[in-house]
Amino acid sequence: MANPSQFPPPLHSRCLMRRTFANKAFAILYSFAIFALLYRHVIHLLHSPNIMLSLFILLADLLLSFFWVASQAFRMHPTYRRHFVEHLEHYVKESDYPGLDVFICTADPYKEPPMGVVNTALSVMAYDYPTEKLSIYVSDDGGSKLTLFAFMEAARFAAHWLPFCRKNKVVERYPEAYFPDDPKYSGIMWPSIFQRQSNNII
Repeated sequence: MANPSQFPPPLHSRCLMRRTFANKAFAILYSFAIFALLYRHVIHLLHSPNIMLSLFILLADLLLSFFWVASQAFRMHPTYRRHFVEHLEHYVKESDYPGLDVFICTADPYKEPPMGVVNTALSVMAYDYPTEKLSIYVSDDGGSKLTLFAFMEAARFAAHWLPFCRKNKVVERYPEAYFPDDPKYSGIMWPSIFQRQSNNII
C-alpha cells in the first residue's frame, strides 16, 4: 500500500461554505409554502365558478415554482476552492510549461482609454510565468498615435516596474491598483493593498 507522504501535495482543496445549512433549511420551508399555495389553488379550482382564470393562475404559479426549484441546485452544496500554485513545481517543471499567447485588442482611444489598455498589458507582462514562453500582442484597429505613445511610455515604466514586482513578489501587479483615477477609492481599498504589499517586501 502506497504511503500517503509519497503523493505530491494537492493543487487545490474544496471546502464547504458555512451557509449550506441555512440554504437547505430555507429551501425546505419555502417548499412547504409552495405546496400549501398549490394546494390552495387546486381546492379553489375545484370550487371556482371561473375555472379558466383559476387554471391560468395555477399554471403561472407552477411555472414560477419550477423556476425556483431549478435555481436551487447550486445553493444546496455551495463550496469554494483554495488553489496552491506553489505546488505546481511538484507536477511539472517550469521548462515544460506551454507557450502562452495573449492578444489585447483596442480600437478607439476615446472609448477605450489607453491607460486601461496599458494596465492590461502590464498586468499580463507581470504574470508569474516564464518570460520566454509568454508572448503579448496588441492590436490597435484605430491606429491611434495616442495609444502608441502610451505604450512607448509604458515600455519605459515596465523596465522598472516588472523587475520590482518579481523581486519583491508583489501580488497585485497592475499599476492602476496603486495609482487610481477615482479619488473615492483612495481611502478604502488602496491603503490596504499598499500595506499588504509593503509587509511582503519587508
